[in-house]
Amino acid sequence: PLTPAPVSDPRLSVAIVPGLSQTRPAADVMRGEETQIAGVLAAAPNWDGVVCLPGTHSKWAEVSAGEVVSFRSFLTGELFALLAGHSVLRHGMGDGWDEAGFDAGLAEGMARPEALTARLFGLRAEGLLSGLAPDTARARLSGLLIGAELAAAKPWWLGRDVVIVGEGRLAVLYARGLAAQGVAARRAPAEAATLAGLARARSLAPPPAAAGAP
Repeated sequence: PLTPAPVSDPRLSVAIVPGLSQTRPAADVMRGEETQIAGVLAAAPNWDGVVCLPGTHSKWAEVSAGEVVSFRSFLTGELFALLAGHSVLRHGMGDGWDEAGFDAGLAEGMARPEALTARLFGLRAEGLLSGLAPDTARARLSGLLIGAELAAAKPWWLGRDVVIVGEGRLAVLYARGLAAQGVAARRAPAEAATLAGLARARSLAPPPAAAGAP
């Protein structure tokens, strides 16, 4: 339910959209993405499937009968920022991009997620010993992390209808990764999903009091 917020003007009605939390099958919290999921469902009320929400803390949510059944968060985006900008790997990172490098990292991360930390240090070693191009290193780092996430999220996307919320490069990379596994994910613009979700929440909120009401 929406949580009413105190207001000093009786003509206004303000409510806070609550997040989601779960303790099983794994403790997790969602603060904000539930609005975008509501927007996806507003556009397709009877849809069952999985919503992927890439970001700093990317999330996978299973949706059925208009409800979020379960979800899982991954620290992928934050790990990329920390490793690229604040770890020993920063010395070999560029600002550009290499699609082939991303695809190679993606395949490695998907195939051997248990070897992730070794593969990560390998980027530094290759830079020192083999002259790994900085742009390739950056793309492979992204591919390794997203590949490991996709491997862990396989129970969510395997054989499911997947919608990716987002329209930027990150959404494209997730769609590219899923496509490599034979999953043709659909994409929903993040802003449109957010606005649709907020509109849906607003329709459930109590109407404001009439002007002049005590």
